[in-house]
Amino acid sequence: MKKKSSRNKTIDFTLEEGKKYADRAIEVKDPVKLETIINQTILGDTFEVVKHLPEGFVDLMIADPPYNLTKTYHGKTFKETDADEYTAYTHRWLDAVLPLLSEKGSLYICCDWQTSMLIGPVLQEKMVIQNRITWQREKGRGAKRNWKNAMEDIWFASKTDDYTFNVDAVKVRRQVLAPYKTAGQPKDWEETAQGNFRDTYPSNFWDDITIPFWSMPENTAHPTQKPEKLMAKIILASSDEDDIVFDPFLGSGTTSVTAKKLGRRYAGIEQNPLYAAWCEKRLEMADEKPDIQGYADQVFWERNTRRFQKNN
Repeated sequence: MKKKSSRNKTIDFTLEEGKKYADRAIEVKDPVKLETIINQTILGDTFEVVKHLPEGFVDLMIADPPYNLTKTYHGKTFKETDADEYTAYTHRWLDAVLPLLSEKGSLYICCDWQTSMLIGPVLQEKMVIQNRITWQREKGRGAKRNWKNAMEDIWFASKTDDYTFNVDAVKVRRQVLAPYKTAGQPKDWEETAQGNFRDTYPSNFWDDITIPFWSMPENTAHPTQKPEKLMAKIILASSDEDDIVFDPFLGSGTTSVTAKKLGRRYAGIEQNPLYAAWCEKRLEMADEKPDIQGYADQVFWERNTRRFQKNN
C-alpha cells in the first residue's frame, strides 16, 4: 500500500484497526427511551431501527439517501433502478422516518439533479416544501457531450408553516469590490484592516462550499461524504442550541459531528460498521478541535478567504 503524505488527513482505517470506535456504536432492537439514543451512533438498518425509536423526538432531520446511481459503499452496492422503483423507495423511507419528526420540525434531503426530480413530487405529497437549495460542489468529472455536473440539490420541507429558521445565524461574509458610501461612510458594509466586507442574507444558491479533500481533517474515505460547512448552514438555520438533529443515513457522520460542534444533541443510523467507526473517531476529534472550515466569526465565508478569518 502506498504510504500517505504527512499532509493527508483522510480517515481511512480498517474495521479491525478501529475496533474501539466501532464498539462505541449501539444497536437498537427493541423500543428505547430517548436518553438511550441521544448523542449516539446507531448501527443497523434504518427501516428496522426506526420502528423502535420514540415518535416526534426530532427537531431537525437531515437525510442523504443513496442517489439513483450504481455505487459501491465499501462492500455494499446500491444499484441504479428505474424511476418508478426509486420513487417507491423514496415513499418507503420517508414513511418510515417522518413519524420521528416533531410538529415544528424540518427536513432536508440531499440529492443530485436526477433524483431531485423524483424526490420533489413525493415530498410534496407528505410535507410543506419551503425551498429547494442548489449548492455548487465544484468537484466532478468533465463531460464531452454534456455539461459537467457540479451542482446538487437539497430539498427543505416542514410539517407545517410553523418552523425554526434563524436567518441571522447563516449570513455570508463577502468582499466588497465596489464600496458604496453615504456621506463618506460605508453603506451596508464594514471597512477593516483586512479589506471591505458585507454580511449578506443567504440565498438558496450556495457557492461557498468546498468538498472535503485529503488535507482536511474532516475528510474520510466515504465515497459521498458531505462537507461540515454545508451541514452547519442547515443546522444553524433550522435548529436551536440543544435541539435534536437526526440523520437516518449517517454515513461517516458529518451530520452528528457538525451538530456536536454547534451545541446540538444528535443521533443517527448507519448500517456499515466501518462508517460508524469513522463517525465515532470524528466525534472524538470534535472534542479537541470543534472548528468548522469556512465558518468563523459567526458567519460563513467565501472560498479562499482563510487569511481574513480570525478564529480558523
